[in-house]
Amino acid sequence: MTEAEFAICIDRIKRKEKEGLKEIYQEYIAFIYSIIYEKLQNRENAEDITSDFFIKLWEKAALYKPGNGHKGWMATIARNMAVDFLRKNRREELTDFTDGENEETDHKKTVQKLYRNAESPVEKEAVGNLTWQTALLSLKEPEREILNLKIMGDLTFKEIASILHMPLGTVTWKYRESIKKLRRCGYEKQAGK
Repeated sequence: MTEAEFAICIDRIKRKEKEGLKEIYQEYIAFIYSIIYEKLQNRENAEDITSDFFIKLWEKAALYKPGNGHKGWMATIARNMAVDFLRKNRREELTDFTDGENEETDHKKTVQKLYRNAESPVEKEAVGNLTWQTALLSLKEPEREILNLKIMGDLTFKEIASILHMPLGTVTWKYRESIKKLRRCGYEKQAGK
């Protein structure tokens, strides 16, 4: 969706025409969900916050300023909503970090076992998708977030730096480092090259 098409949809939302929101929803649901999921690492919560995002977009459409990059604007809102959710629920969800590490290790072992036991090319490809997800888990959260915004969101490094409140040089460095890590795992195609 171009900037002009997005602005038209926002104008329709301002006039309380649901079709404008529907078009934005259809175009960007996966993008918004991926940003929120990256922050929360929980499918159910990410789905809830994604739904809330589109309600908020309906309510706050008048705040949009055309020409400033609609993807970056939406990504900032989505990320802030995820961060707010984490802050609100931090006290309620006490987590033992060692349990998370064990789950990640168990997941990697399970994927390796599945790949060794896969017999058909289709099975190997399906397990290959799981190993891609495992490779992403080996990245640090800011690296995954930058990679997600760059690849899924097709945002510029400048837009990503603005959304994440990081210096531009740090964003580009972290992106390059994450690509190097993924290449070492054999994931050149998925890593944007």
